[in-house]
Amino acid sequence: MSQNTGPQPGGCRTEGLTGPARQVHQAVLAAFARTGQPLPRSELERLARSLGGSPEAVLDELATADAIAFGADGEIRAAYPFSPVRTPIRVARADGPAVYAMCAIDALGMSAMLGHPVKITAAEPDTGRVITVQTDGSRARWHPRTAVVFAGSTGDACRPAAERSCGYINFFTSRLAAWAWARRHPEVSGRLLTRDGALGIGIAEFGTLLSAVDQVTAVGFGRRETAWRGCRLMA
Repeated sequence: MSQNTGPQPGGCRTEGLTGPARQVHQAVLAAFARTGQPLPRSELERLARSLGGSPEAVLDELATADAIAFGADGEIRAAYPFSPVRTPIRVARADGPAVYAMCAIDALGMSAMLGHPVKITAAEPDTGRVITVQTDGSRARWHPRTAVVFAGSTGDACRPAAERSCGYINFFTSRLAAWAWARRHPEVSGRLLTRDGALGIGIAEFGTLLSAVDQVTAVGFGRRETAWRGCRLMA
């Protein structure tokens, strides 16, 4: 396991989504931000159709770009940074619903993305020890102050992040705790991130996703994305 101190996003990348795919993606993120819940597939298909796109083509584009991951039932299983189901990483804010993050990096990017302070509460893998991080944009308060992020992955780098890495990018109470976990899980390759490095990656990944208002009226509000990083954080 290696250590990195600064943002080093990488892997597969797209230069941008088509207009209908981008707006559907924004509607999904907006719905999570407003309600804490995913849009149903029927609503995604309706929205794609209303934007002049083929529902199948639009949703395939989002899946191929790994902007959204879909389950076998066709419903959303990941809309990075949001998870539609409970994970060990909960993100709460004063003016909106609590949500669950797909991974530690995703959680760290949420305050910058939403434009509001958030409180992250995470359970350390295997031990269940609690880590909290209060973030306000690029500022963060960590407890314990020794906490770090381990960024791991398994398998093919261009498989969906939900399968390849999300379960292995976690908060740990200390470097020693992260190293101990990594030794117990040799099937996971990864690197140790400093607090500032992990926060910087989260902001780089997600900070601008909801930065400009777009006209997606199906969920009440929506925003524009200029590019999406597909296979996001590489170990």
